[in-house]
Amino acid sequence: MENQRISQNDNGNRRLYNPYQDLQVPIQNLYQLPTSPEFLFQEEAVAQRRSWGENLTYYTGIGYLSGSVAGASKGLVAGVKASEPGDTVKLRINRILNASGHAGRNFGNRAGVIGLMYAGLESGIVAVRDTDDVVNSVVAGLGTGMLYRAAAGVRSAAVAGAIGGVVVGAAVTAKQVLKRYVPI
Repeated sequence: MENQRISQNDNGNRRLYNPYQDLQVPIQNLYQLPTSPEFLFQEEAVAQRRSWGENLTYYTGIGYLSGSVAGASKGLVAGVKASEPGDTVKLRINRILNASGHAGRNFGNRAGVIGLMYAGLESGIVAVRDTDDVVNSVVAGLGTGMLYRAAAGVRSAAVAGAIGGVVVGAAVTAKQVLKRYVPI
């Protein structure tokens, strides 16, 4: 009897099991999934910004990725320029890959560290001031530039801080302009 049942199943009398087949409900209506994010604490729902950990991860990752791409591009150009007339294709490819990898790592690590410092300073300033506005971002950019170049001396730190503040100010302004004038 058991062998007969197995042979019937092997003859193509199989069907896939569908647990919803007897329910006369479309599958979309079966589960009521929330459309908005769920928060464990009400304070998280009220805040309209990322947490310090999310900021840290975001800015470090974006910094590393953009720095790596820029460094790899610079390394590609340097590798192509470094090729000599007698080089084989394999040697040229090796030079390009080595130069791209080396410059990509250097630029990526530097930009990642800058993103890490910026996220930490911005989150710290938001926690101290208990407000989230443009001033926090600009001061965090200023502090990041100063902290990044602090080992090179006071003058270098001041110049880097000014550059950091100006760059972050320009980025925040550009973001506000895009929000206002570009329909998304």
